[in-house]
Amino acid sequence: MKVRFLLLAAGAAALLPSPAFAWGKTGHRVVAAIADTQLSGLARAHIKEILGGAESLDEAANWPDEMRSDPAPFWQKTSTPWHYVTLNGIMYDHAPPEGDALQALSHFRDVLRDPKASLADKQLALRFIVHLVGDLHQPLHVGKCCDKGGNDVMVKWFGKPTNLHAVWDSQLVDDEQLSFTELAAKLERHTSDQEVIDWWDIDPRDWISESAEIRDTLYPPPAKKPAKGKRSKGPQLPELSYSYVYKFSSVMERRLKQAGIRLAAYLNDVYAGPQPTIR
Repeated sequence: MKVRFLLLAAGAAALLPSPAFAWGKTGHRVVAAIADTQLSGLARAHIKEILGGAESLDEAANWPDEMRSDPAPFWQKTSTPWHYVTLNGIMYDHAPPEGDALQALSHFRDVLRDPKASLADKQLALRFIVHLVGDLHQPLHVGKCCDKGGNDVMVKWFGKPTNLHAVWDSQLVDDEQLSFTELAAKLERHTSDQEVIDWWDIDPRDWISESAEIRDTLYPPPAKKPAKGKRSKGPQLPELSYSYVYKFSSVMERRLKQAGIRLAAYLNDVYAGPQPTIR
């Protein structure tokens, strides 16, 4: 682990609010499961060297979120800003002092390629890479100032209060109530060879720009005010239900498919040539 990277991130991260997770457990597992079908033999061998035979990519995918329950400062402060980027336009400029998902992804790529890195550091790096590629394809993890990636945008999802970020993390993904294996298999069946060719992209800045373009289309219009003479029982929240599912399910599915294909492309590129094995 590069100490300078961690120390720079830790100081500023303490000042930041903790965002909601990107995708939910289902979404991250779907991304990893799709990627697993596209791995090269060399990448697969190196991944097995790092994770061992018992841990699959889909198991690794949610580990960085699960570890945020750990009270250690690394998980509570340092790593928090590594799950998202913030930009007001669609072009990525630079990372803030506390770091962000793109900076973390680059750092962890270097760890995987470092023959002197320990097995524990490579495990941390691989699990984060699997997770962060998914994060950067969740449009609201490419947030804009200043609603915390939609966390501050309150809505109703089929009548129940929630926020827009939570809708995109889990509720939209889980609407069909499919397991991650069922959803991954469905998306694989509906991915053409031409789409794999078109989406095979290892540049995270491209993924970020795509997410930013989508992001601004996801916000619902404000809720209608009560009719004149009628009193409201509380804040009027936009109602998201069947029409929102109909409009955006295909967008969500495309981002999951793209994330899976790009994760495979990214890992295949990391291991494009012979690498020192762990002994």
